[in-house]
Amino acid sequence: MATRRTVEEPAFVLHRYDWSESSLILEVFTRHHGRIALVAKGVKRPTSQFRPVLLPLQPLHLSWGGDAEVRTLKSAQWQGGHVMPTGDALLSGSYLNELLMRLLARDDPHAALFDHFRLAVALLAERADAQQLILRAFELLLLKDIGLLPDLSREGSSLVPLDPAAAYVLTPEHGLRAAHADDSHALSGEQCLALQAALHDASPFIATMRACAPCLPALQPQLRHLLHYHCGLRVFKTRQLMLDVQAMRRPPGAMVPAEAILPDPFSNAAP
Repeated sequence: MATRRTVEEPAFVLHRYDWSESSLILEVFTRHHGRIALVAKGVKRPTSQFRPVLLPLQPLHLSWGGDAEVRTLKSAQWQGGHVMPTGDALLSGSYLNELLMRLLARDDPHAALFDHFRLAVALLAERADAQQLILRAFELLLLKDIGLLPDLSREGSSLVPLDPAAAYVLTPEHGLRAAHADDSHALSGEQCLALQAALHDASPFIATMRACAPCLPALQPQLRHLLHYHCGLRVFKTRQLMLDVQAMRRPPGAMVPAEAILPDPFSNAAP
């Protein structure tokens, strides 16, 4: 029986870990095959042609063969189009990689989500001033694509259409509910409806970024809570790294946020 072969598939490297003294296992996100695992044989050798190419947050064309759960990488080429994000944008891009690793099952295609990810990475490299909008838009589109985002036009329990003038809170178990007096973060019904419309726009990523702008302070903690719930985490590894970097930049004696001292629940083992 002939071995199945895939040629020049658009892809991004999400994560990599040692497989042998000279080889790596790569977790990659591909446009037509979803998240898959590839073994890159000999990639750690100084003479390997793969060594300078298999970098995170870089658009690639990958070819591989095999029918097993872990396929064998045959070729890798940089697709071009943008430079790698740096500084805080690099941490933000790593956070997007972590979300995909946590929430996507292997061999489950998400072509539209791949396009959103490619745009998000390009924008992170170009728009240092818009990182929060980029992250929130991607979080919303990711949750929508994998079926974990509640309808943002109706109350979760009653399915009653939202009152644009009322305040609401997004919960993992029940979707949107009316905000209570002690809720420190709430979205207006008008903001929720705008987000719902943006997610179904012809250009959903840019539209969602615009819809996120008026409600970032309330939206960020609610999305974080939703993502922690579905991933079973108290804090993401990249989020903890961001907090550690911020702590190093903080002047001596400044107050440290409580979440910055949470233990890191991740290990470096392969997922």
